[in-house]
Amino acid sequence: MRDDMTEQSAARGGCQCGAVRYEVAAGPKKASVCHCRMCQRATGNAFAPLLEVPTADVTWHGTPATWASSNISDRGFCATCGTPLFFRDRDGDTTEFMAGSLSGFDYRPVYNCGIEARMPWLAQLNDLPERETRPEAVARVVSHQAPEAG
Repeated sequence: MRDDMTEQSAARGGCQCGAVRYEVAAGPKKASVCHCRMCQRATGNAFAPLLEVPTADVTWHGTPATWASSNISDRGFCATCGTPLFFRDRDGDTTEFMAGSLSGFDYRPVYNCGIEARMPWLAQLNDLPERETRPEAVARVVSHQAPEAG
C-alpha cells in the first residue's frame, strides 16, 4: 500500500443511466480534491473530488468509454449518458473515481491539489445563505436516472 493511502471500506458507484457500474474492494484508498484546469474542464465544474484506488481492486459492470485527455492519462465516462467516472494515469496502477459517481461511501478528502487554478470564489461558499430544494420543484421532476448502485 502506498504511504498516502489508508485502509477503507468497499465502494460502489456508476453513471446516471446505469449502463456503467463499478465495485471497489475494501482496502487502500485516498480521497482528494483536484482544482487543476484539466480537471475543471473534464468535470465541467470548479474541481474534481476524486477517490484513488488500486486499479486491480475495481470490478466493472458495463464498459466505460475512455478518452486520452493528455499524453499520459485517460478519462473514463459513460458513452450513453456522458457521466464522468474516472481519471487514470496510463503508467500508474491506480484509478481515481469521481466522488459524485460513488454511492453510499463516506468520502473525506485529505488534501487539495492543483491549487494554482483553484477558483477564487470557492472560499466564500461557506458564507453564502443556504436553502433546500423546494418540495413543489421536487414533486414535478420525473427522474430518468438509474437507481443508486447499491
